[in-house]
Amino acid sequence: MPTYISLVNLTEQGVKEAKNAPQRLQAFEKAMKEVGGRLVGFYLVMGQYDYIVVTEAPDDQTAARLILGTIAQGSMRTQTMRAFPREEFEQIAKGLR
Repeated sequence: MPTYISLVNLTEQGVKEAKNAPQRLQAFEKAMKEVGGRLVGFYLVMGQYDYIVVTEAPDDQTAARLILGTIAQGSMRTQTMRAFPREEFEQIAKGLR
């Protein structure tokens, strides 16, 4: 299943609602499970970003739909990247000419 890494910044609204963040994370995890994905990891980080979220989803369209639904709530902005684990990287690299 494809893996995605999201770099998350809270908006002003998100900062004001920070005490509700654990419940929002639980709702996001439930939504991931409902579409056949999973929340692999969640990290509160210090620095340029506020959170790093690692997820798996059945496909890019499902991942995009979940991300758009999440940011539409107005509490965060994300940069999401498709991530290839080592095994996939090695298969890709073997195909280079």
